[in-house]
Amino acid sequence: MDEEFYIDPILYTGRPADVSGRTAREVRTYDLLDLLGIPYERLDHTAVYTIDACHGIDAMLGIRICKNLFLCNAQKTDFYLLMMPGEKKFRTAVLSKEIGSSRLSFADPEYMERFLDITPGSVSILGLMNDTECRVRLLIDRDVILGNEYIGCHPCVNTSSLRIRTSDVLEKFLPYVKHPCTIVDL
Repeated sequence: MDEEFYIDPILYTGRPADVSGRTAREVRTYDLLDLLGIPYERLDHTAVYTIDACHGIDAMLGIRICKNLFLCNAQKTDFYLLMMPGEKKFRTAVLSKEIGSSRLSFADPEYMERFLDITPGSVSILGLMNDTECRVRLLIDRDVILGNEYIGCHPCVNTSSLRIRTSDVLEKFLPYVKHPCTIVDL
């Protein structure tokens, strides 16, 4: 991990008391979680861009951070957000076969920003709140939800990380944003 990496040692409950200096997309995320009555704990830190950089964060949150991949088919007509355990290796062929979509690849950042209003390094299930046309299909590896009371994700920015009850994501957040999930076995 880079020497410049910093994690605020305080585990906060809920949104920041002062949102000045926070991006609009981050504040909108807290607004929606509060509207839905979804409690969460938050860690603030310097920007992280890889799953490896999140290891100190997941330890402080007491969870396993998920790997979030933004994918598309070769024609760039079907888009997917895949949540999987951070330590699990992604195998394109296995997922392609399971969901019936050939030639999956990583989608360009422009689609990520257009559909989810997030940028590389900030990919998160919470970005689905911005996909009002439901262009992105959510895929969750079974191991993410099996036996995990909490999931970790970014609030649409990679300078904070949240711990949220898995049941709140599945039973409150996803129905509200009208995004069902497809459970996959990778």
